[in-house]
Amino acid sequence: MLHAKDRQSLVFLCGAFTFLIFLSLMHSCRGQSKVIGPSQPIVALIGEDIVLPCHLEPAMNAIKMTLDWARRDLNPRFVLVWRHGVELEREKHPSYKGRASLFTDELKHGNISLKLSKVKMDDEGRYKCFMPALFRGSTVQLVVGAVSSPVVQMTKNSSGVLECESEGWYPEPEVFWLDDEGHVLSAGPTETVRGADELYTVHSTVTVEKRHGNNFTCRVQQKDIKETRETHILVPGEFHLHVDDVIMRTLCSDFI
Repeated sequence: MLHAKDRQSLVFLCGAFTFLIFLSLMHSCRGQSKVIGPSQPIVALIGEDIVLPCHLEPAMNAIKMTLDWARRDLNPRFVLVWRHGVELEREKHPSYKGRASLFTDELKHGNISLKLSKVKMDDEGRYKCFMPALFRGSTVQLVVGAVSSPVVQMTKNSSGVLECESEGWYPEPEVFWLDDEGHVLSAGPTETVRGADELYTVHSTVTVEKRHGNNFTCRVQQKDIKETRETHILVPGEFHLHVDDVIMRTLCSDFI
């Protein structure tokens, strides 16, 4: 049976031993590479191929190491699993099979980035690049969007009204009308419809007058994905003459 002094000595030795192990681990970690990802979200359009950047700094050979790319909101959560020079396809989430890969020739230089082919809307989310041997990882936020060019036309009645429609947007965009000097015109509220494919269709109309000029632009933009599409339309002089004629006949009828 240990005496009190012996127990105190033993506790002291255990504490000192634990502290030395901690210092050793801290020292070894200082010499290890860090896992570095991008500081800003990565934006991709549906159907594109995209790279989620991630690398080791300072660079080290990762070919024989263990590497995981994962998303917590998935089940199974793995987007890609790399073990000792081989990718484990059976561990991968079904939606990423055939679409997620590494730059295997670059692993020896510490490039552990993930390539996604034919991006889908469901790919949007937060990804984690993790190296178990280093106890370190980094996250990458992927934002997915869809865009299309607007179609502009004059109404059939030629009443000074222009129509603009654009299909296949994500997230929901904004619509602006501009005159030939780039000034924003006052338009009615934008009509927005979300389809079964979860993409948005927007429709907007504006009434133009001769003082606005002959060139008009419908601009559709989405700030989150930093995408803008616009279409220009040239209104012929006859159109304005017809509008002026309608206005004059309206004014004359007020005096009859």
